[in-house]
Parts: sequence; structure tokens; C-alpha cells
Amino acid sequence: MNGTGRAAAATTAPPGATVTAAAGTAGTGTGGTAAAGAGGAAAAVVADRFDRFTWSDTRAQSAGLRELAAELTGRHAGAGDLLTDVFLAAYKAGPRVREAAEMDATRLVNHRIVTELVESAEFTELRRETVGDPYAAAMAVLALAGALRRMLERGREAQDMAERAAAGTAGDPGAADHDRDDDGDDGDGDRHESPGDEPDPDDAAGEDAAPDPAAADAAQRAAEAADAAARALAAAVPGIRGEAGNAAAKAARAAREEAALMRSWGVSGGELERMPFDGRARLAERLGTGRLAQWSELIGRFRQMAAAERARKVENTTGELVGVTLGDDLSRIVPSELASLGLPELRAVFAARYAAGELMLFDSQGEQNTGRGAVVACVDTSHSMYAAGPGGVTREAWAKACALALLDQARAAGRDFVGILFSAADRIQAFRFPAAEPAGIARTLDFAESFLGGGTSYQAPLTVAADLLAAEYDDASRMRGDIVMITDDECGVTERWTRDWNDAKRRLGFRVFGVAVGAPRAAAAGSVLEALCDNLRSVEDFTDVHAAADLFRVI
Repeated sequence: MNGTGRAAAATTAPPGATVTAAAGTAGTGTGGTAAAGAGGAAAAVVADRFDRFTWSDTRAQSAGLRELAAELTGRHAGAGDLLTDVFLAAYKAGPRVREAAEMDATRLVNHRIVTELVESAEFTELRRETVGDPYAAAMAVLALAGALRRMLERGREAQDMAERAAAGTAGDPGAADHDRDDDGDDGDGDRHESPGDEPDPDDAAGEDAAPDPAAADAAQRAAEAADAAARALAAAVPGIRGEAGNAAAKAARAAREEAALMRSWGVSGGELERMPFDGRARLAERLGTGRLAQWSELIGRFRQMAAAERARKVENTTGELVGVTLGDDLSRIVPSELASLGLPELRAVFAARYAAGELMLFDSQGEQNTGRGAVVACVDTSHSMYAAGPGGVTREAWAKACALALLDQARAAGRDFVGILFSAADRIQAFRFPAAEPAGIARTLDFAESFLGGGTSYQAPLTVAADLLAAEYDDASRMRGDIVMITDDECGVTERWTRDWNDAKRRLGFRVFGVAVGAPRAAAAGSVLEALCDNLRSVEDFTDVHAAADLFRVI
């Protein structure tokens, strides 16, 4: 058999192998590696073109994935195919790993790594966060990067032996040169023949039938190399198995923490899906490293508490029954009044009593939402707000968590929200969140992370708040806004300013709620804050989110 015949034979797949164009090129262009050898599939995870497109698109968007692929493929042949396999194993709803017999010999290490990952309980836990989410699956690959490096190193000996075995099956180069010399080939692929010479079919048949010692020797060496590769891979399996489980557990923790972080800050799944890859990565980094990153759990608990209080409060419904009264609200009519409608002679009487508002109704008392204007949260950001209370939670963290929950409260009620950060009289910053516009996580973070420092002035933020509510009344005729003043300091106000403040309250009908964080004296009887607020409370335990629960029942 000549060199061309041997090359053709080498590309013939073994019985039962799944060899497709997709399998043969899984690493090309996506992982930085060329296709695997011709003996079987390069990809351990069965994938269709949509899966491969998802991987290619995700890799194109992620600088981290591209850098990892460049690093690993420079040291390990087939590393690009391994990254593809790990991504798809995390992303696909029902990933199917090929049988080892279907794999190209040079990708058996990849197959073993992927198999150990997929079969680990830790990887199953990880997939709860990554299935169907290309970004989360990519983050899982990056989280597994260190373990993949170590597992590839453990399998390096087996990989090298497998590559030598694959090279042996392609034929011995020395034997091929010998064949070309015997056939009259000059080494350039052109056979020298005399004019008029015709190939002798009998000679060709005899040549094919003749034993080839060089080929037999190459096959023997390839078999020995393959056997050695199998032994080396078997020796590496325990290390790969332990590494795979530990790495999957670590990646699962990272995925859960990031998902919890997003939920704590109120980032919805739909909003995440619309974000570009790099934008989502930057957001995750900002949430994890920002000034309030360590208080994300507190922020999440505050928002959950506020949501629970909203669920308890339903507008325009009865509360606790306290007796019977007269009126014309048919939703609260007592059953005996309805019975009169069953008698034709009493229907006219019922209509007359209804017109006069003299029907017997259930009387009740309960909490109702009375605010309609904007919700304004004035948050003190003076230096003293850095102080920590029980559990290490700072005054600032509690105040910002409460303000973010008020933002949720306003948006749920279709009301505008304004966050005012203040300290000294000349240090004030307002963040507007109109009800008709998306809040936007970037602006929400700007509000939460900003800190002014300095002293404390009550007049400056409250004046801005009153002016905002006055402008809302002038523009949209909305009254009855709510102002929440969160501070940890005492401060005086002038008599003239107080008169103007009281006039604004009467004209606009807004309410003022005060929260003294870590400063009981500021909430004491006779304090300035008490005089300014309609409702005032003091908070000492900054780990207790329920200290402000009643705010969310009345705002």
C-alpha cells in the first residue's frame, strides 16, 4: 500500500464511532485548537450547531475566556476542546457525554475530565445556576480554570503517549520514504515513469499483498504507546476525580453568591438577560467590591421585609371588624340588608335607604395607604454614619438598605422616589427615580455608594425635599407625599425656617417620618427631630430590619 493509501486508511473511523464534521472541528476557531486526530470525535459533549454558536458567541464576548483559551492551548493540545466541553456541560439542560470508544485517542484526557465533572454531585449543584444561562456557564468555566490547569497537568503523560500512539497509526515516516524510493517517487510526489509505460495490475496487487515490515513495526509501537497512555490515564484518574469535585464545589459557591448578590440588589433575571456579557461582568464586580458589598445580605433582607409588608397591606379593603355603621358602600353591607332584596315589597325601601346612605354596613378599622405624592428618603452621610453597631453593621449600611427598600416601595405603588444624601449645609446630592422610567441598577448603585462626609444639617435636605414635593404639586397636582429622615445626629433649625416648613406641610399635606440610627437622644422627647416629624422611632440594633417594618405599612 502506498503512502496515499495508508493516509486514507488512517482517516477511517473505527466501528461505532460518531465522526461528524462538527465533531471533527469542535476546537477549531472556538477554543484555539485544531481538530483532533482522525480516529474519533474531538468533543466529549454532544452538541448541535446552536450549542456551538452559543459557545462561540459567549467566547467572543468574554476577554477572560479568550485569555484562558490562549494560555491553555499554548501548553496542552486539545485544551480548546476541553473548554468547549466544560461550557456546554454547564449550559445544556441535558448534556450527553460520548462513550470513551467514540473519542479520538488524543482527547481521552478531556473525556475523563469532563466525565468526572459531570458525574460529581458538586457539578450537579453548580448546574442549578448555569443551565440555560451563557454568562453563568462562562463564569463557571473561569471559576474552574485553576482546576482545569491542574487536571491537564495530571493527564499530561497520558496525553503525550496518546499523541505518540496517534502518530504511529499514520505510518512510519522512514518506511514511507522507503516505499517512495522503491516506487520511483522523487520525494516531491511525482513518480518518474518512462514514456509509454503502463502500470501492471499484477504488480500493484502483489505490492499490496506483500508484507510491510516497517508498517508492522510502526503499528506495534503505536499499540504499545496506546497501552502506556491507558495506564498513565488510569493512574491520573484518582487525582482528576478529586480535583473535579473540589473545583465544581468552589464554582457552585461562586455562582450561588453572585446570584444572591444580584437578587439582593433587586436585579431581575430579565434585566440580566438583556445585559451584554461584559456589562454583566462589570456589574457583578461592582456589586462584589463596592462600598456596601459586605452588606448585600442586609439589603436583601430589607427588601424582602418590605415586600412582605406590602403583601399584608391591601388598599381600600376592610381591616379589623369593630361593629356596624350606616352608609352606602355595598362591598361592606351586612347580609340582613341583602335579604330585603328578596322581597319585592321591600326593594323600594332598600333603594331609598341606599340613596340616603342609611344601609347597615360592617364597620372596620385598619391600616390604609394614604400617600400619593413622591417618596423622599433623606439619608445622613456625615462622618459619624461610619460607626458600626451590633454585628458590625454600620449606620450607613442600615440607612442605605432602608432607603433602597423605600425605593422598591415607591415603585410598587407607582410613585416617584427621590434619594437625598446630605451632611453639612453645603453638601447635598439628590437622585431622582421617576415612576415612569426604569430605576436602572447603575443609578441605584450610584445612590447607594455615594458618601459625602462632613457635619449634619437638617434644614438643607428637608428644604430640598419640600421644594421637590411643591414642584410635583405644581406640575401634576399630586399631594400627600412622604418624607423619611434618617440620621444619627442632633441639629438645630431656625425659627423662620420652621414657620416656612410648617406652612409647606399644611399646603402640600405631606407626612414626615424620622429614624434616629444609633442616636436615641435625637429621638428623645422635646428634640428638634421630634418637632419636625409626625412619626419618629430610634433604631439601635442594626441587624434588625423589622425595626422599620411599620414604615412600609403606612407609606
